Amino acid sequence: MRAVSETPPSAPSGKPEDHAPNFVDELVQAEIDAGRTRLVTRFPPEPNGYLHIGHAKSIVTNFSLARKLPGAHCNLRFDDTNPAKEETEFVESIQEDVRWLGFDWGEHCYFASDYFQQLYDMAERLIREGKAYVDSQSLDDIREGRGSFHQPGTESPFRGRSVDENLDLFRRMRAGEFDEGAHVLRAKIDMASKDLKLRDPVMYRILKVAHHRTGTAWSIYPMYDWAHGQSDAIEGVTHSICTLEFQNHRGLYEWFHEQLGFQDPPRQIEFARLNLTYTVLSKRSLQKLVAAGHVSGWDDPRMPTVAGLRRRGVSPASIRAFCERIGVSKRDSFVDVTLLEHAIREDLNATSPRLMGVLRPLRVVIENYPEDAEETFELALNPGDDAAGSRAVPFCREVFVDREDFMEVPAPKFWRIFPGNEVRLRGACLLTVTRVIKDDAGEVTELRATWDPESRGGNAPDGRKVKGTVHWVSARHAVPAEVRLYDRLFTEENPLSDEERDLVEFLNPDSLEVLSGCMLEPAVREFGPLSRLQLERVGYFCVDAASEDGGLVLNRTIALKDSWAKVAAKR
Repeated sequence: MRAVSETPPSAPSGKPEDHAPNFVDELVQAEIDAGRTRLVTRFPPEPNGYLHIGHAKSIVTNFSLARKLPGAHCNLRFDDTNPAKEETEFVESIQEDVRWLGFDWGEHCYFASDYFQQLYDMAERLIREGKAYVDSQSLDDIREGRGSFHQPGTESPFRGRSVDENLDLFRRMRAGEFDEGAHVLRAKIDMASKDLKLRDPVMYRILKVAHHRTGTAWSIYPMYDWAHGQSDAIEGVTHSICTLEFQNHRGLYEWFHEQLGFQDPPRQIEFARLNLTYTVLSKRSLQKLVAAGHVSGWDDPRMPTVAGLRRRGVSPASIRAFCERIGVSKRDSFVDVTLLEHAIREDLNATSPRLMGVLRPLRVVIENYPEDAEETFELALNPGDDAAGSRAVPFCREVFVDREDFMEVPAPKFWRIFPGNEVRLRGACLLTVTRVIKDDAGEVTELRATWDPESRGGNAPDGRKVKGTVHWVSARHAVPAEVRLYDRLFTEENPLSDEERDLVEFLNPDSLEVLSGCMLEPAVREFGPLSRLQLERVGYFCVDAASEDGGLVLNRTIALKDSWAKVAAKR
């Protein structure tokens, strides 16, 4: 069985068409040129779902930056501060995805939960210094008291509690004495600040939920904005690379760092997140699709998750190439999904072995070929790569061709199979259909044909021109398979643009077509789960992992050409 191999990340090609501007890379390189000797980045996912291709952009950005300086590294840190939504399953899937994309964190895998005690001790320190207090208002009252961009906040009636009272309440919160919602710990900053994030943000809330790593050891959990920046500082991260929505968090992170006296806090740099046409990159929206059963799971090949892309047959090399080509900028915009599809096709065209498969089989009986005879033809595994070698394709009296390659009454400029027309069976011979067999309902069930024995290999012996070439599979040797034809999940360019309409309204009803009874050449048996291949004249496919449990299943990764351009032109 052929093993699945992945191409490791390579050095930049230097081609301008392969690398769009990356301002983060340029900033860090300038620092290195100016004498920077230490560089630590991090990729900090929350383990509350599966990673999608937007996260892949962040992974490629952060891990690639860490390769710019000897001794530098990128941390993988899980910001696991909300146990109600986090699971070990998500931790393991994220680790698998990062490795599959070609990156390794080595010994630098951390969790925010590793720092729960340190974070708690820091919070007590801020209380003792009069910079944090326990608030007993409801969350709704706290939210209302923050004010707005045009109205200053209102100080909590509990803001003046003494240090001793705050410490006592906070310690009792930790001990589990209070119900959820009874109290929170807030930073005491400035309720009149123009920066709403500085209006006494919540640092801790009571949450009596078991944590996937710490169990029931804690009854209070740090808020993301409290844990995130301190976790970066504890780990010695030098550059906190994050998306633009965190730009207005920067002032709060810097305030915490200043109060706690971190000498060399991380430099936060924000970049535009990935927005992709015909795609949803909202973890919450993807979760809804999974929960409602609109897809088979997080790894459904129609999903933009890394797990879904992997199961569909997309290679990590094509995702890395796509991320490099779109670059890193500070301006939010949409990237045309055809750029991703181009990267996928380009990689698969260069690396995928070729086989023949018939998705909608139509039997052809070659009446002048001996019934018990058979032979083999050698066809290249990859016509563009001599080193890939060849495979032996068996041939016998009965073959399957694709029903779409046959027309009883041919349309203009149709040069494939129809009665009386000579056509080339790819790499085998020249064939002419002589009779069409139908059932009682008038449906074509079989073709009868003759072949030219002098045309072995598919070449006319006298040099006559044959315009049509079709793929085929020997009926005696064919491997039956189920083939799943996947397409874009949404019909709208920006499915999330209309908040009043349900996302489900934009689902593509033709995003999955399942074909049974497909016939493939026997060489397909050599390809194990997740192996990628091209079915000639049909598309790029991947052997589904489910093939281990039963019959062969192929997932279509992508068609040979962009069929959506024609659809869009008709709208």
